[in-house]
Amino acid sequence: MTSGPLTIPAPAARRLRLRAQGLTPGGDDGANRSPVDVVRRMVALQGQDLPAVLRAIAVRSAPGTTVEDVRARFDAGELVRGWTQRGTLFATTPGDLAALVSLTAERMARAGARTQAAEGLDDAVVARAGSVAREALSAPGPGVSRAALLDLCRAAGVPVEGQRGYHLIVALALQGVLHWGPFAGAQQLMVATPPPTTPEEPETALRRIAQSYVTSRGPATPEDLAWWLGLPKVPVRAAVAALREEQPDALVEVTVDGRAMLAGRDALGTTDDLPAGPGVVLVPGFDEIVLGYQDRELVADAEAMRTVVPFTNGIFRPAVLLDGRLVGTWRRAPKRDEEPVELVPGVPARSRRAIEKAVAAWPHG
Repeated sequence: MTSGPLTIPAPAARRLRLRAQGLTPGGDDGANRSPVDVVRRMVALQGQDLPAVLRAIAVRSAPGTTVEDVRARFDAGELVRGWTQRGTLFATTPGDLAALVSLTAERMARAGARTQAAEGLDDAVVARAGSVAREALSAPGPGVSRAALLDLCRAAGVPVEGQRGYHLIVALALQGVLHWGPFAGAQQLMVATPPPTTPEEPETALRRIAQSYVTSRGPATPEDLAWWLGLPKVPVRAAVAALREEQPDALVEVTVDGRAMLAGRDALGTTDDLPAGPGVVLVPGFDEIVLGYQDRELVADAEAMRTVVPFTNGIFRPAVLLDGRLVGTWRRAPKRDEEPVELVPGVPARSRRAIEKAVAAWPHG
């Protein structure tokens, strides 16, 4: 064991992060991971863009895994999608859906209360919507579409015009009534959320999630974790401290560019064989390698982030990483007047050719 924090150069830290995320180019880490293994290991992946999160799971799974393979795990009920944190949809497992909502729902509900009030959605309206949803979701069948549920609410006198329907669905999800589950064609259906069979104590759940977050995303900081969960920093820091006291060998403190961070111990034992040089990694929009951290400086500078998020609408484009550093965006099927890649200045011609080759070979549609 080291006597103090291990100093890691930023390039090595970026490669460690790629490996932790299951994105090491050419590596065999997690080569046999199923889509469920990937999601369980990462706890949750940002999923407001459904096609993007299916691809984010597929690209981290065993070679040959397709988007259809990932969809099949949702159809089987092994993967789900819900409003687990920061008011945003995430793909997760049923068990972690319950754990995350137990930690974050109250805070998210408070944050959305003003919007609900402005939309005229008081407790009585939400309760009526809940009654409609529970009845609809208890009927035989694979689930209920958003449109069908809103039609039933409208018929019952529940206001769903404009954004009211969306806010009602979110409110019911935070109450543990429903989540997104199997597919019907291209759309995902809502199903009833069963109560957890063995609910975790909140402190236990937070420590477990903290360990999984660092193991699957490190090097990272407790502040990154707090932001990712949408929870206050103080209890998250306390949970990390308690975890490190209970399991001293689980996480390791490292220093990257003068910043104290944490990484999984298993990853640190393999720093010497991490790939060097211009390794190209393509990820879909809203990917955790970019969005999974409050501080994105290790992966992206401001100029690179402007290529991925060029407007103020919060849309994150598919990203190109070169040896773990964000260098631009890519398009699988560009329009006639579009380039397949948009890169920041200074990317060498040889690397550009490698990136364009990777885009052409992208297997996930």
